[in-house]
Formats: sequence, structure tokens, C-alpha cells
Amino acid sequence: MLIGRVKYQEKIIPVVFDKKKGKVFEIFTEIEEVIENFDASVEISSTGIPIEDVDILIPINPSKIIGIGRNYVGHVKELGNEIPEEPVIFFKPPSSLTNHNGKVIYPPQTNRLEYEGELALVMKRKTKNASAEKIEEKPDFYFAYTSFLDMTARDIQKTEDVWAKSKGFDTFGPLGPWINLDPLPDSLEIKTFLNDELRQEDNISNMIFKPAFLVEYVSKYMTLEIGDIIITGTPEGVGTVDDGDKIRLEITNLENLEIEIKK
Repeated sequence: MLIGRVKYQEKIIPVVFDKKKGKVFEIFTEIEEVIENFDASVEISSTGIPIEDVDILIPINPSKIIGIGRNYVGHVKELGNEIPEEPVIFFKPPSSLTNHNGKVIYPPQTNRLEYEGELALVMKRKTKNASAEKIEEKPDFYFAYTSFLDMTARDIQKTEDVWAKSKGFDTFGPLGPWINLDPLPDSLEIKTFLNDELRQEDNISNMIFKPAFLVEYVSKYMTLEIGDIIITGTPEGVGTVDDGDKIRLEITNLENLEIEIKK
């Protein structure tokens, strides 16, 4: 089940996306309620809206975005870092989010802007001190998932310890287009293309720290609210972008996330 938010006739509405029909169907409740508990009681319009008639928006407005660094061995090695003994956590502000088919603004403060394609977990319920064992038994009770591009000013990142400036610029967090509410499989392919050239290719099964453990780990230190996002790390193959470049992130079971770089 793919859900999100669109703008249609000047109105912002939560929707279900039906790929076969090429339409979205309005959901008559708040997106957060749908994420937490999508069941037969949720009222959905029987009249579909053609996808070409809507503007796809950011699917959720999280209270926080928690990043996980160095979670694929190949990426750790390509940047010359040590494999971490526990997850490396950083934050991106919600103001960094931008939508599918949007623009990532190349800020004048950096000379080296890079892409990082990632799987993002979207929390389905308020979570604190969760157990990875229980999460693994029923992952879809705790989180949904979507696509995320963790845009990074690499030259700035090398000058700071907490990565706040390098990853926090406006538009540095393309998200979506849809959230998948189904259980996250153990294996999903993740691919990032730059101007239609394959640059990153891996499988989420190769994460150093798996999704259930990440939720357990993060929730030991902070309460995760409905809609909060954990971006789970990027594979090997990160690289630089320039004005006019187009990035496409493909993850199995999700629709492609596409953006363009704009100076």
C-alpha cells in the first residue's frame, strides 16, 4: 500500500496511489492516522484522480530526521573511515526536505555537493526503548518505508564533527514520492542514477546495522514520534553533482524518487 500527499485544485490531500490505474484516491483523514493504523475503517474515495493532474508533495512532515552514517562497508571504505562498532547518528532538519520532482539548490557555501541514495524508515507509532527482537517479529507495526536522498556538502562535512551544516541546507533531503505501509523485506535493491548513469547499486541486506536494530538503538536515546524518519545509510558510489544534473533513486517496492540540481 503506497500513500502520500498531493496538491489537487489548490487543496492538499492525503492519498493512496494505485500504480496500475495511474491514479490517486483521497483518504478522508490525516496522513499520520493512516500511517499509524490503516485498516478497513479508513474511508477512501472511490473516485480516482489521474496522477498527472496532481502535484506530489512531501509525504509526511516529521518532527525529526535521524541519519545513520557509515552503514554499508563499501561506503565506509570509499571515504577512508573505520567500520563503526555502533551506529553513527546525525540529524537533518525538517526544513531540508523537498519533494519528488523538486529542485535541490546548490548553495554557494559549498564547492562539492554529493548525492547519497538511502532507504528511509517512517515511524508508525510513538516508540521508546523498543526491542529489536520484537520489531523483527512484526516490523510493519513499527515502521513503513520510503526513499531519501541525503544530499551532502562534502567539503563542509570534512570541517565539522556533527555534520549539521553539511547536511542541513534547505532542499538537502528529497523524500518520497510515496510511503509503503507493507512489511519491509529483508532484501531490497537500491540504485542511484546520475543523468541516467548507474552510480550506486547495493542491497539493504548488506547494511551493517539492520533496520530493527536501528530503531532499537535510536529509541534508547530519544522518543520517536509518528512520522519521524530514520535514514539508514548509503551504499558505495557517492559522487559529485553540478547544475542541471538529474538524480534518480530506485528502491524495490517503491516508486522512483527524482530530483534536479539547481544553482
